[in-house]
Amino acid sequence: MSSLIDVTLPHTSYKIVISPNSLEDIGRNLTSLDLGKKILVVSNPEIFNYYGKTVVNSLKKAGFNVFHHLIPAGETYKTLESISNVYDVALKHRLERSSTLLALGGGVVGDMTGFAAATWLRGINFVQVPTSLLAMVDASIGGKTGVNHPQGKNLIGAFYQPRLVYIDPTVLKTLPMREFRAGMAEVIKYGVIWDQDLFRQLETEKKLDSLDNINVEVMEKIITKSCQAKVDVVSQDEKEAGIRAILNYGHTIGHALESLTGYSKINHGEAVAVGMVAAGKIAVKLGMWSAENTQRQDNLIKKAALPSTIDNSLKSPEILDSLQLDKKVKAGKIRFILPTNIGQVEITENIASEVITTVLEEIKNQYPVVNNGV
Repeated sequence: MSSLIDVTLPHTSYKIVISPNSLEDIGRNLTSLDLGKKILVVSNPEIFNYYGKTVVNSLKKAGFNVFHHLIPAGETYKTLESISNVYDVALKHRLERSSTLLALGGGVVGDMTGFAAATWLRGINFVQVPTSLLAMVDASIGGKTGVNHPQGKNLIGAFYQPRLVYIDPTVLKTLPMREFRAGMAEVIKYGVIWDQDLFRQLETEKKLDSLDNINVEVMEKIITKSCQAKVDVVSQDEKEAGIRAILNYGHTIGHALESLTGYSKINHGEAVAVGMVAAGKIAVKLGMWSAENTQRQDNLIKKAALPSTIDNSLKSPEILDSLQLDKKVKAGKIRFILPTNIGQVEITENIASEVITTVLEEIKNQYPVVNNGV
């Protein structure tokens, strides 16, 4: 059973295909897009080892001339140096404006490949084939591309939409447990900011910490509803001039935690989970939503075996300073997305630093040991 979601934007449109056990059909799905013959597949060694041969063979069978380039896995490689290496390979194989960069991997690979596509020859075709849950429901959709700066996450980037997002949920079987949980943080986010039905669906599941604990049909429904939630928001606001900012729920403090720990101690989803816990507590202190609802949210985070506390080694003044470097800061004011009900949030910029500091201190603790899984 396949799902098809249309993404319609002012200057472009594309489709999200969600189709289990169909990775070998990627080539056939690209033939209708009127692409040039050259495709450069960008991936990391582990993902390419699992799925590279299937994707490359499918593309060749469809008549494409295929090359590949591998980037070491991890947020620490999300740099301009890595992008320069992609440019070198693009130049070597004489990629033209009709050529395509195809991202095969998680959010890091997708963000970097998209940025390279946006900037090589001032823009060439770009296709997303996400292999992590986080990339499937979030990073691959909406056109945000970029790399990190040592002092902040995604400070260098561009809005650049893919020609196609192709999702085969069955590839999640090779995703490490820790990365699956990271993706579940973004799923929970959609439930809080947009979709009450999705939130209730997550509440009915006994566990959210592993693909083994979720029924296959339910998992496909979760992915589809999460993708649709992001499409609903992005279609209203492609370049984050307004409502799209709600997708950053949990990300304000989350990005600060990632930056301060060198993008190596906690991953993006874990940081977002802590950020959501913090945002929920701030909203309660401001009287914007109930303690009961923040507890419901925190229960889902716990059910997904995600962290909910801040490492004691991080000092609150450091976190506040890092927040000021966030790209969402406007006129020196830190913009927070705060919940008002399940499925509803508000954008606010008038939060006293004392309130933020109080909440940060309340959730200070050592991160629990995270099972990296296999």
